[in-house]
Amino acid sequence: MISRCLCVLNAGSSSLKFALYRVAPDGAASGTLRRALSGEVERIGGAGRLLLAPADGAPPRETPLATRDHADALAALAALPDGPLTAPGLAGFGHRVVHGGPALTAPVLVDAAALARIEAVSPLAPLHNPPAIAVLKALAARFSDLPQVACFDTAFHRGHPAVADRFAIPDAFYQEGVRRYGFHGLSYEYIAGALAAHYPAVAAGRVVVAHLGSGASMCALANGHSVDSSMGFTALDGLPMGTRSGSLDAGVILWLQQQKGWNVGRVEHFLYEECGLKGLSGVSNDMRTLLASEAPLAQLAVAYFVYHVARTASALAASMGGIDALVFTAGIGEHSAEIRARVLQRLQWLGFALDAAANQQGGPCLTTAGSARPAYVIPTDEEIVIARHTLALIGGA
Repeated sequence: MISRCLCVLNAGSSSLKFALYRVAPDGAASGTLRRALSGEVERIGGAGRLLLAPADGAPPRETPLATRDHADALAALAALPDGPLTAPGLAGFGHRVVHGGPALTAPVLVDAAALARIEAVSPLAPLHNPPAIAVLKALAARFSDLPQVACFDTAFHRGHPAVADRFAIPDAFYQEGVRRYGFHGLSYEYIAGALAAHYPAVAAGRVVVAHLGSGASMCALANGHSVDSSMGFTALDGLPMGTRSGSLDAGVILWLQQQKGWNVGRVEHFLYEECGLKGLSGVSNDMRTLLASEAPLAQLAVAYFVYHVARTASALAASMGGIDALVFTAGIGEHSAEIRARVLQRLQWLGFALDAAANQQGGPCLTTAGSARPAYVIPTDEEIVIARHTLALIGGA
């Protein structure tokens, strides 16, 4: 008997990540998921490459691949005899969709109505929703008989109290959907589950999670539920990121329009592509490059990032009336001992005592036995969260 498979896809502005899961036949909707392979098409729109990593320990493959768009990337995956789109028993697709807007508050089977709602909020996630839509449409054309499930980064944060959810603007705008959504929800959902499985006493308390990567945000978890987030209406808000500004006085945008004569498109490109670590340093958007650089502005960019992570951790602790633990995750959070150390040193006043040796080894616990509060590194896994939601919705399809 051929086991069923689920393919998970995560479309970025110039990339397409994928993972294939086999469903063990121990129940229609509750089967065990085992990753069979994963990979990524990088630098879509030019001379990129295809990475394919089997889960059985076989060496990963790297193949040069020139693609025009995400549909091209999918066509390349469909041509692989051992790729994620040609696996026997393929039963459906799960997708990461960054912005679900006010209407899409849980994973959904994608139909025409759901697709229209995703398209309607695309201006709020211009780097992420449009490529996700392109992938959804291309797969629908190629695999019209297979279900697709959209999982939203905003959904995990929908239980925020009104004081954390609203802006100080007239209520009519809130009713139109202008509110703080929060993002990276699939990552935070995974971390909440991992805490409950491995550190149940911690999970029941007040935890700040720092999802630190090229896109960066932080979340306040109270008893496993999101109660506040550093990101807001769009994924521009909050921490400084690789190329995104993070929190910015709205008056700066007015100044750019009034004094520089910039139109909306120019402002949008500036905020999403020219700011953050890249803009501040003038060197790179890659934290590894900045840490290795002696350029004064590169060092300032690192210090600025650390300062705002620590500042935001403190603010989110206030949202919960205290803090019991801190978790680092995502690319920088999982791999940069230097950033973790500098953040925890700034948070000593909250009771975090860094264990330098444990931090260099990657944890999982980063603090000393005598630390008043623990800090951890927990690798995130958004793909398995998407796969679980997909399996739950398609059931025995």
